[in-house]
Amino acid sequence: MVTQPHTDQLRETLQSLKLDCMADNLDALCDQAAQEEWTYATFLGQLLEEELAARDQRRLAVTTKMARFPFHKTLEQFDFAFQPSVEKRRIQELASLRFVSSGSNVLFLGPPGVGKTHLAIGLGLKALQAGLSTYFVSVPELMDLVGHDAQRGQLPKRMQQLYKPKVLILDEMGYLPLERPIATFLFQLVAKRYEKGAIILSSNKSFSEWGELFTDQVLATALLDRLLHHSTIINIRGQSYRLKEKRQAGVFQRPEALEAPSSAPA
Repeated sequence: MVTQPHTDQLRETLQSLKLDCMADNLDALCDQAAQEEWTYATFLGQLLEEELAARDQRRLAVTTKMARFPFHKTLEQFDFAFQPSVEKRRIQELASLRFVSSGSNVLFLGPPGVGKTHLAIGLGLKALQAGLSTYFVSVPELMDLVGHDAQRGQLPKRMQQLYKPKVLILDEMGYLPLERPIATFLFQLVAKRYEKGAIILSSNKSFSEWGELFTDQVLATALLDRLLHHSTIINIRGQSYRLKEKRQAGVFQRPEALEAPSSAPA
């Protein structure tokens, strides 16, 4: 029989070993073990499971913060009924993360507000849950970062930061034209990660428009060649989530020209 002095001593030992979750759950599990007549092995196993679960939650919280997601949206929260052009089966296949192990890419194309970033972050969260390092950055933000890094001679450091994660999410490609330094940096980044690290990218531009976006057709073609070689393309044609309620109330009428990309991806 385990007495209170025994549990107090055991709790102190667990705390000294920094097994805080085991220490916190000790009394409750001791009571449950006595009521259900657990074996010593079952009791120890349950204690260890509690500790591992708590550590996993702490790890996930830290890695999620380091990933720098602008918001927290899971794949389970995505409204497939509202966006029927997105096949749930294809997203579930991507959620298996096989594309990460093969160093493949995922590209979400479509007009603003259709859920591209939501899906990208949802896949990023799946990767973090699987213990895969993940990092999120929008291309407009990256433009500013590269400009500052170039002035300080820190571009190699930035390149290394974006090369290391197993999953790199590049969001909002196409909202701003790319000046030569950022276009060159993006090409080098994609080339460096080619067949080594997965990229999830969202864009409101069809691939035929990337030459204009990069102001260099040759550079855009070379980047797309590496980006698309091993890739899954999800082309979303639908209405904006953000304007859904206003549209239903008749407050806002979306121009038809913005309902889909101007041309099918190459």
